[in-house]
Amino acid sequence: MKRTYVETVDYLFSLLPVFQRDGAAAYKPGLETTLRLCEAVGNPQNSFKSIHIGGTNGKGSSSHTLASILQEEGYKTGLYTSPHLVDFRERIRINGVKIPEETIVELVESWSSLITDLKPSFFELTVALAFWYFSKEKVDIAVIEVGMGGRLDSTNVITPVASLITNIGLDHQAFLGDTIEKIATEKAGIIKPKIPVIVSERRNDSDFVFLQKSNLEKSGIEFASDKVTTEDLELKNGFRHIIAKLENGESFNLSMSLAGIYQLKNIKGILWTCKVLNENGFQIGKKSIEEGISKVQENTSLMGRWQTLMHNPTIVCDTGHNEDGIKEIVSQLSTCFFQNLWLIWGMVSDKDHGKILNLLPKTAKIIATQPHINRALPVEKMTELFINHGFLTFQKNNVSEAIDFALKNASTNDLILIGGSTFTVAEIPFEKFNISF
Repeated sequence: MKRTYVETVDYLFSLLPVFQRDGAAAYKPGLETTLRLCEAVGNPQNSFKSIHIGGTNGKGSSSHTLASILQEEGYKTGLYTSPHLVDFRERIRINGVKIPEETIVELVESWSSLITDLKPSFFELTVALAFWYFSKEKVDIAVIEVGMGGRLDSTNVITPVASLITNIGLDHQAFLGDTIEKIATEKAGIIKPKIPVIVSERRNDSDFVFLQKSNLEKSGIEFASDKVTTEDLELKNGFRHIIAKLENGESFNLSMSLAGIYQLKNIKGILWTCKVLNENGFQIGKKSIEEGISKVQENTSLMGRWQTLMHNPTIVCDTGHNEDGIKEIVSQLSTCFFQNLWLIWGMVSDKDHGKILNLLPKTAKIIATQPHINRALPVEKMTELFINHGFLTFQKNNVSEAIDFALKNASTNDLILIGGSTFTVAEIPFEKFNISF
């Protein structure tokens, strides 16, 4: 009997190792299985042009924004990102539209012997599904977000027209290395021979890694923060109006649909990547860039980046989950006006919890919770950590209960931030706020 879509996704989650559920047990560094999968289905990764985007933070926002710009220019644009928040199909889109449920069902059924023989990880299979779909639908270009690292990431079987590395920070140290240099080396693995690479922002302890790799590959490298200046004209509840100027004098008047101060860093890499694409056979006009940046959420349905869910009280969610990401969130909080700050907070177990909690404002009222995945830090331990760090802390078993508690106790002038993990944000009952995927 043919599986339904829900049964198919459940089957994949139950059959294959999934990093978000199983952690280290699901991590399969290396490209061999992905290459064998792709070869078995006709090497689809070689039949479409692509942009490869890696980095520690900002790669998701940058991927969605570039896809939005390309859509505005009229290119049929594939977009592969991970992880998903609510629906598996969020990972694979064309012009913002998720891959059809029936396509997932049919592919998994027809690939059943491959899955049995090769035993890919969940991520490896998803990458191959995305590439097959983009090839079948004859996209003009696909924006491909790296999953973890770069050098050994399953997405690294493509030969893109350009590579963008957003930034480097400490995250996934158990897999990528315990220093910035080691992590940068893994990220630099997406730099290909004679393929231009853009790095969004400089960092003294990682720049040399990218320079050495690009020199070795004769790829040519440019640091976007040297090439683009941004002037912030307006700040209102996280929304920013920006004038951006390229080194060549070209100027953009940008109304950004993605809120968050950290988007200022991403925008430099995005704009310079558009310039590089224009120098390599694409035609991306100023209007498409401005429109694409103003319509990211509308065009691609990106969620969870300093996203306002409601007002009075204000509820915001953000998927930032590592030290650098939390620093950006705290910086954003410093620009906001509120009476009391409530943090609905859940994390996975393989993070440096102490460092992250030390960054959070001590005046915040904490509602400790946990995402319901195997990797989650149990809510009891989360609560204990916050209490030991001197926070006024409440405990709720799930995100929905935590939101109800916050709404019952917060005043209309308070700010409620939901975060700590992508998986915590994923468990927000978005329908409560009339937000659909």
